[in-house]
Amino acid sequence: MQWRVRAIRGATTVPVNTKEAIAQAVTELLDELEAHNQLDLDEVISVTFSVTQDLDAIFPAAIARSRIGWDQVPLVDFQHMKVTGSLERCIRLLLHFNTPEPARKIHHPYLRHAMNLRPDLVMTSPISS
Repeated sequence: MQWRVRAIRGATTVPVNTKEAIAQAVTELLDELEAHNQLDLDEVISVTFSVTQDLDAIFPAAIARSRIGWDQVPLVDFQHMKVTGSLERCIRLLLHFNTPEPARKIHHPYLRHAMNLRPDLVMTSPISS
């Protein structure tokens, strides 16, 4: 069996910079990620969350860490670089995992206004933010 490292990208937005709004958006993003990918958390190498500079109410990794099975996944947060005209109140994630199925289809969840970042990867209708 040949193992390979793969990655899943995703993003979402929040309407306001509050713990509740960020928690809801991160939960929704991770629910979507888990619902559409055959993800074994024991095979996850790490997850990186980035947030735009206008989000500082809570760390997305703290939300992820509270999920069942995610407390042993290496998680890190950082602030995304500011680019004039870029999407505001955005949370992005990059998940690396090992897999014995390197050809497995991956769903990259882009939700809410983040759907505009990668319309080529969007498979559902927009969710209001």
